[in-house]
Amino acid sequence: MAKSPSTVGKASEAPKKSPSPAPGEIISNSFAGPQAEGGETHQFAGGDVAILTTAHGIPVADDQNSLKLGARGPILLEDSHFREKMFHFDHERIPERVVHARGYGAHGYFELTESLSDVTRTDVLQRVGGLGLPLPDPAQAARPTMMDLSPSDALSILKNGPDSFKGRKLGILMTDGADAAIFNALVKAVEKEGAVYEVVAPKIGGVTLSDGTAVAAKQKIDGGPSVLFDAVAVVASEEGAALLAIDAAAKDFVTDAFAHCKYIGLTAEAQALFEKAGIADDLDEACLPLATVKDAGAFIAACRALRHWPRELAVDPDAQPAA
Repeated sequence: MAKSPSTVGKASEAPKKSPSPAPGEIISNSFAGPQAEGGETHQFAGGDVAILTTAHGIPVADDQNSLKLGARGPILLEDSHFREKMFHFDHERIPERVVHARGYGAHGYFELTESLSDVTRTDVLQRVGGLGLPLPDPAQAARPTMMDLSPSDALSILKNGPDSFKGRKLGILMTDGADAAIFNALVKAVEKEGAVYEVVAPKIGGVTLSDGTAVAAKQKIDGGPSVLFDAVAVVASEEGAALLAIDAAAKDFVTDAFAHCKYIGLTAEAQALFEKAGIADDLDEACLPLATVKDAGAFIAACRALRHWPRELAVDPDAQPAA
């Protein structure tokens, strides 16, 4: 039996592709904002929508998509905004200082006093006064919890520090014209201690010291924050310090190091940066001057404590013990 012409014709034809949507066309009704060809949404600031900026004040063109190698490729390191967001996410808390709750200590009743319908669709969290279920009795501990223990110096992390900078990393923020003798003394002291160092500079090409020596940079200031280092030093010329003083990343470098209770070494010329950062009047005994070659060794020796905890009460009101 012969096949109909229409049937033969359809079998030989290639499947037709759906036409590509025009730019700006709504592909999915899940989002009301403008969408591109793949359906990804895009934000546009205007009206009541504020312009989103990076930590350095640079406007962000798109906060909902990542720069990738092709439609299905991996995310690229060139996506600086994505890297900045991940950096803040990774450093937004210090796990070692989080008090771990003991689950069996919860007992009593749960009663909702205000509807949470604006943030959840869970039924029991929308019924004010509902639920009211009694929680199970707390689990019995192997032995009664002792609440009257006196502080132990032997178990104190703060009172039993490592007393060594070996294996640690020093970040040296430098500029063109920085004192060559101070820098060389720092390097020598770091290597003698068994530690390592990295040079952070305004440009990735590095700096030229006061004696004409070229020093390569490991980090550019925009991508080398002080959180990467156990201690920091700022060795700058007068002209270089003036440029750092108007650089947002450079000011963040010193303010973050100060807030994290790190030891800081600084030359006299670098004082301008600390003044612009707003912490010049707050510098304490853990912020050591690098005026002579001998000061480098004293600074590295002081860094063995790793943190200057007395400063924490001045930079973090929450650190004050409860009365």
